[in-house]
Amino acid sequence: MAQQPSPAPSHRHGELVLEKVRKVFRVPGCPACVALDDCSLVVERGKLTVLVGPSGCGKSTLANIAAGYDRPDSGRVLIDGQPVTGSGRDRIMVFQETALWPWMTVLHNATFGPTVLGEMSRAEAEAKALALLEKVGLKDFKDKYPAQLSGGMQRRAELCRALVMDPKVMILDEPFRGLDVMTRELMQEYLLKLFRETGLTMLFITSEIEEALFLADRILIMTTLPGTIKKVVEVDLPRPRDFKVLATERYRRLKQEVMEALYEEGAKLFAQLEGAEDLLGSCAPGE
Repeated sequence: MAQQPSPAPSHRHGELVLEKVRKVFRVPGCPACVALDDCSLVVERGKLTVLVGPSGCGKSTLANIAAGYDRPDSGRVLIDGQPVTGSGRDRIMVFQETALWPWMTVLHNATFGPTVLGEMSRAEAEAKALALLEKVGLKDFKDKYPAQLSGGMQRRAELCRALVMDPKVMILDEPFRGLDVMTRELMQEYLLKLFRETGLTMLFITSEIEEALFLADRILIMTTLPGTIKKVVEVDLPRPRDFKVLATERYRRLKQEVMEALYEEGAKLFAQLEGAEDLLGSCAPGE
């Protein structure tokens, strides 16, 4: 079956580009840590791009730079061809841990951003937020507080809060981490539904191969430190996508391709760790 095209881009869809980005972390008395080096990638308009890589390879660092929360030491970030110099409402980030304000209701959380920035009236923001909450099954929980919601419900509320801002690009840094398997699968389906209905450009970061393949139009595979893009895998599984796709031969082949690339990087990481242990051992007292 041929892959169905993603929704046609609208005026608000953005193309996110990183060009030769380098980021070094320095701590006094310690060797410099090169987190990213010569890292270039393109997040295409209206596509769901997934970034995967070994633990500690710089995925979250890349996400923070793409969102404008951190700046590269060299290289540049562009959105629709314009340089990114800081955070902005054209790029909204959903973090690993819940970031809902506990003293606000679900509806107040969702409407706070656009109203405090003066970009929407309260009535406009509430109308948009209620429509989004209805899409993810939370309209009846609009007056509840975060502590009264399950983990999956909190994640859905955060997605709605991000979408109310009408961004060009949504960056999601392992947003379903820590959820149980069933809730995680439901959240993946909710995300695909929102992606299908909005056509929003998304950069999704995960450590789970199955999650990456289920969601992605394209998978970017990172190397170990210093992080850069090792390989790009086009995921030509048909949309709309459900979990039946996991039983297909094409899914199996794509999974093998991604696993082989990640295994190579995992082997390098273990070799680096063993080398570090040997170095520490040679520096032991009396030797």
